[in-house]
Amino acid sequence: MSRAEMQALGWDECDVIVVTGDAYVDHPSFGMAIIGRLLEAQGFRVGIIAQPDWQSAEPFKILGRPRLFFGVTGGNMDSMVNRYTSDRRLRHNDNYSPGGEGGKRPDRSTIVYAQRCREAYRDVPIVLGGIEASLRRIAHYDYWSEKVRRSILADAKADILLFGNAERAIVDVALRLAQGEKPADLDDIRGVALMKSCVPDGWTEALANDIDSADEGARLSREQTVVRLPSLEQVLDDKDAYARASRVLHRESNPGNARALVQRHGDRELWLTPPPIPLETNEMDAVYELPYARGPHPSYGDAKIPAWEMIRFSVTIMRGCFGGCTFCSITEHEGRIIQNRSEGSVLSEIGKIRDKTKGFTGVISDVGGPTANMYRMACKDPKIESACRRPSCVYPGICPNLNTSHDALISLYRKARELPGVKKVMVASGVRYDLAVESPEYVEELVTHHVGGYLKIAPEHTEDGPLAKMMKPGIDTYDRFKEMFDAAAAKAGKKYFLIPYFIAAHPGTTDEDMMNLALWLKKNRYRADQVQTFLPSPMASATAMYHTGVNTLRAVRRGATDKVVSATGLRQRRLHKAFLRYHDPENWPVLRDALKAMGRADLIGPAKHHLIPATQPMGAGLKSGPAARKFTTKGIYKRSR
Repeated sequence: MSRAEMQALGWDECDVIVVTGDAYVDHPSFGMAIIGRLLEAQGFRVGIIAQPDWQSAEPFKILGRPRLFFGVTGGNMDSMVNRYTSDRRLRHNDNYSPGGEGGKRPDRSTIVYAQRCREAYRDVPIVLGGIEASLRRIAHYDYWSEKVRRSILADAKADILLFGNAERAIVDVALRLAQGEKPADLDDIRGVALMKSCVPDGWTEALANDIDSADEGARLSREQTVVRLPSLEQVLDDKDAYARASRVLHRESNPGNARALVQRHGDRELWLTPPPIPLETNEMDAVYELPYARGPHPSYGDAKIPAWEMIRFSVTIMRGCFGGCTFCSITEHEGRIIQNRSEGSVLSEIGKIRDKTKGFTGVISDVGGPTANMYRMACKDPKIESACRRPSCVYPGICPNLNTSHDALISLYRKARELPGVKKVMVASGVRYDLAVESPEYVEELVTHHVGGYLKIAPEHTEDGPLAKMMKPGIDTYDRFKEMFDAAAAKAGKKYFLIPYFIAAHPGTTDEDMMNLALWLKKNRYRADQVQTFLPSPMASATAMYHTGVNTLRAVRRGATDKVVSATGLRQRRLHKAFLRYHDPENWPVLRDALKAMGRADLIGPAKHHLIPATQPMGAGLKSGPAARKFTTKGIYKRSR
């Protein structure tokens, strides 16, 4: 991170310099650490410039000119998601910064950093990576500017973009650039996006609107077929075209059958190769067993980095998710095929945490990944898996070809908690409860040994309309899991609780849906302290629905598309959020107005079957001043008490 460290190592230059929007934590939960250690293992000298001052190019020159390229990443989160709430309010904290201090990175960090790298050393290639680049790789709707933006590769004026889990790709790029190849020559590496002047000779183009049927797709050779997405200009002007581009991108996400994609941007072609092949277990083990320092860089002193504090005693056991939830970007970034570490590698890392991580008290805070319980789950038939284009393996029901055995995970849990010096192994990753109900043994194991007081799970909603647009199971599946959870807790003599998470204002959600969810919450005596309003993150299927009003889970055909309603206005989005917090007096005035407008004034009153009271406690839900004093009379306040 400094010239002094370079001199101590005897380096006169770095081969690669990684610029990141996060503080530098040398731990495999941080992308820049994995990339840095992986390139180091290949013999490259890697520098890290973490959270540089972006006001000028000078901080980007601190380590000198890299011999091969700048690697630019916004960090572990999209910088706009990191800096703004779903209501577009500025966040004042940043969990990936020392002391949790906000303002350490610019908006659209990847673009800004790339521009400064270009100013610093104009002739050095720039390689984009990380989740911000990955999820903005094609023309995409941007919630914060409320417009469709071109590929981040074009905006950043970078040479090449790596999407998804890019371990293989980054090594290939580094080795080939070191051999003298140019970024434009690297169009045969999987998981890359770059600009071309035209489609190369020998390729057959398939139009996105011609390949919606499986029969049509099967007739086209994958190796020499490129699917033409609607152009930037088309998706700017035509929401059906945008919806079609989104649908095709997601259908071309299985590395076993995905084809190259091309999207016209002005006078250039944005070219995307098929997504990366998932890492095998031995490759995953090798990545997580690199010689990480397993902590923040010493230059931060005693400053705490909240994201590091949260994961310092946790272990990642797998990557990817085959759930396909439309509001989530895990599948788009990590893929739907689960990549697993070996049992031995996981147990070895727990031992390293025990022996080397300062402050360890014997409790492993989490053993999981994007989900807690997809470890070693896969399609029963590799041929079926490589041919499948389903967006989810568990919706509308669990695919009969999916192996849902929890045996390997149960074995791992048991061995982990038997390690000397380990008192407790917690599971804090989200449990996929529709899979858990398939294994009563797993639920009992989880509740008896790996839950501490409460378990967070995410049914997301109770109503079929929004659940269908989320691709989430019905609330009856949650009820089955809760019954099993409660029975296991009673058997173990524990008083444990489920904490369900819900989303407000998701595409497909009406005011009536949110009212029914609020009634369910009250009936089940849930009072949510923290609630989530749908945030249209880049490239998610639900974001395409939000922007276009079209259901991209079905064929997008002009004049015959399945329409989707969305709460796009700030007032309605806040109303949906208020329904989730029906118990908060601050929300009662707006809920009263809404219920009356919906013809449901029968839900206003003092009885148990009412959702909210008809009267307001003094000072709650109203601004100060004469109007507030007039409304909250002494008599009303007493009745509300």
